[in-house]
Parts: sequence; structure tokens; C-alpha cells
Amino acid sequence: QVQLVESGGGLVQAGGSLRLSCAASGRTSSRYIMAWFRQAPGKERDFVAAITWSGGGTYYADSVKGRFTISRDNAKNAVYLQMNGLRPEDTAVYYCARRNDVMIRTAPSEYDYWGQGTQVTVSS
Repeated sequence: QVQLVESGGGLVQAGGSLRLSCAASGRTSSRYIMAWFRQAPGKERDFVAAITWSGGGTYYADSVKGRFTISRDNAKNAVYLQMNGLRPEDTAVYYCARRNDVMIRTAPSEYDYWGQGTQVTVSS
């Protein structure tokens, strides 16, 4: 089994920055995609960003492109999301997810493991 634990959420003013972290434990030896999703109250869980095993491939939702950066450190079994230029519409619970495959996908159903989420609130 794989466990994912997110951290780094909080309350920030519009225009500010936060860095989310996701630590993985358990069976982490195989190659896999890591991603971030978010879910606002009353809305569906949306794709934010994903990164390939090597870190050389990344993909972003249009809404965060140019503002958010995903990265990973395989030696630490960790993935990060640097969020700059935050907006009130970025407010959501952010989830870390892992897909046991080498291809990036954006649908939540394509991911095999999920963290418990971390709240990000952006005030105007």
C-alpha cells in the first residue's frame, strides 16, 4: 500500500504564495505519475498539475498555468506544488495523487492513491 500525506496549506491573501508538499510512504519503488487536484465546496475535484517520474514532463490546468509549478524529489518520495499569484478562486482542498503508470492523465478516476487533502484559502 501507498500512503500520501499533504502539508503546507493555509490562509493567504490574494497575490501571495504557498508551497504544498506531499510525502509518500509504503510501496514507492515503481515508476509513477504524481499529481495535484483540488476541490472547492460543492464542486467536483479538478486536475491542477501532474509530473512524470523523471520530472522532465509536466502538465498544468489552464487556470494555473504560469502561476503554479509542480516538482518532485524521488529520493525523498516527495512532490511539491509552488503556488504564486494566488487568487480567491484558488481556494479549495488540495489533494496529492499517484497514478501507477507512466502517462499523465487528468481524470481523478485514473489515479490509484490519494492523500487526505490540505486546505488552501485565499482572501481577497
